Amino acid sequence: MGTNTVEIRLGELADIDSWMELVETVRESFPGLETREEMEAHRNTVLEFLRRRSAVCALQDRKVVGALLFSREESALCFLAVDAAWRRQHIAEKMVGYALGLLPPERDISVTTYREGAPGGAAARAFYKQMGFQEGELTEEFGSPVQVFTRKR
Repeated sequence: MGTNTVEIRLGELADIDSWMELVETVRESFPGLETREEMEAHRNTVLEFLRRRSAVCALQDRKVVGALLFSREESALCFLAVDAAWRRQHIAEKMVGYALGLLPPERDISVTTYREGAPGGAAARAFYKQMGFQEGELTEEFGSPVQVFTRKR
């Protein structure tokens, strides 16, 4: 499974079912996706991001293997996931790079992720640091402790 078979592009409404299949496989890693109602709310959020052209996906044979939501207004990365079978192939890096090219060049970019020491958070924290993000404010999202990371422009 080489990344040469993966296409990085803006998501389209037709991608929603495959997108949500990916989210289903990673939902335990994301606070706020525990219940069916939360998953339905997330689906509606993804649809809104798709309509605003603020969703990047990685596709392999029309299957979404990577998903990224971003906000131009907030200059932020909002959600990033890669199918476990496709990790360590620079897909997240390519999706973030694609999104950064669509965000306002004069504004710093932010993302929230796990706090230091959080179970399962080491890889995400290392990834964002490798992408040039620096640790910032400690806060909470969906009732879970998180940390804001910022990338200076």
